Amino acid sequence: MRGRPPAARGAAQAEGAGAVPGAAGRPGSRRKAAAEFRGMWIASVANVDWPSTAGLDAGEQRDELASLFDAAVAHRLNAVFLQVRPTADAMWPAAREPWSQWLTGRQGVDPGWDPLGTAVADAHARGLELHAWFNPYRVANNHADPTRLASSHPARRNPGWTVPYGGKLYYNPGLPEVRAFVQEAMLDAVSRYAVDGVHWDDYFYPYPVAGQYFDDDDAYARHGAGFATRADWRRSNIDTLVREMSERVRSVRPSARFGISPFAVWRNRDRDPLGSDTRSLATYDDLYADTRTWVREGWIDYVVPQVYWHIGNPAADYAKLVPWWAQTVAGTGVDLYIGEALYRCDAGSATAAWRDPAELSRHLTFARRYAEVRGHAYFSAKQVAADPNGAMARVVADHYPTAVPPR
Repeated sequence: MRGRPPAARGAAQAEGAGAVPGAAGRPGSRRKAAAEFRGMWIASVANVDWPSTAGLDAGEQRDELASLFDAAVAHRLNAVFLQVRPTADAMWPAAREPWSQWLTGRQGVDPGWDPLGTAVADAHARGLELHAWFNPYRVANNHADPTRLASSHPARRNPGWTVPYGGKLYYNPGLPEVRAFVQEAMLDAVSRYAVDGVHWDDYFYPYPVAGQYFDDDDAYARHGAGFATRADWRRSNIDTLVREMSERVRSVRPSARFGISPFAVWRNRDRDPLGSDTRSLATYDDLYADTRTWVREGWIDYVVPQVYWHIGNPAADYAKLVPWWAQTVAGTGVDLYIGEALYRCDAGSATAAWRDPAELSRHLTFARRYAEVRGHAYFSAKQVAADPNGAMARVVADHYPTAVPPR
């Protein structure tokens, strides 16, 4: 998502539901979701949505965030995903990581207020759920130089933890000590604030970059014994992160729900008969994220696949991906919300479907054929507020006649 997905993706139905190993006896009993989830993402990385620019004073930052919350309410939404750990830094006075550079322009500088604490209170005052959105492994989004990080940054104090790749810097998912650390960094916020959810997006191992090599040779040599391939080992690393975080969120804040918004293609059917009818990058094969297993094992409470293609896309048809995900969640107890590409709705788009203000409304009409679809979420907040081609207004008029409270 938050690096736009390539345009050619798609999906179809999986074959054979089979047993659902994790659906029965899922530990914990978290608060049930709203009858209909209506969410939007507020991205802070690179100042995509908020703050509009780094270096605003505390009052301006708070006013901008409040304005986005007001836009959510005005469009009859009931939840926001606020990105509070965009690049291994923090939008709260964190115990383990520095203040985010996207607040002040310089990592580690106190912005003079507590954005996450304020956001929880302000969202709840408006009847909105606040899901804290974390990115587990991304350390630097616009460079790969550890010396440019704040002097106190854990990645500088532990240089063996990072891997440069594609001009960015990542924590190495293959190191158990990294997996333990990133969980502690996120749980610091979960333990201190009454967040309604813990949310991850689509970044696990990085998206492939042509001609680049993700050098985890040493970690694989030390920890990869017993796996048939490096790909299997990488998937196991991410599976373990998801499973452990699920258990720990249940322990630290039982009322909070744990959800993930993956790239929408698990596997292509030409690689696996259970996969979708797509010709695409796939999370299982390319990001080492076995999203279907997370659902079937009940490690997450909700899934928000980023179905960021129009109805009829020849390589990635919205009308095929939604049924595939509906079948995948069936019987699991995992809630399915569909991630919608509001950012593509542009009168100047090269794709005719996205120039049509009715395209997104047709998505919701189609998705309502499937009882498993419990709601939608929109990327991203600035498009919800500005609604440049009227697509969001059409969604509200056609599908959201009244507000639906989250609790």
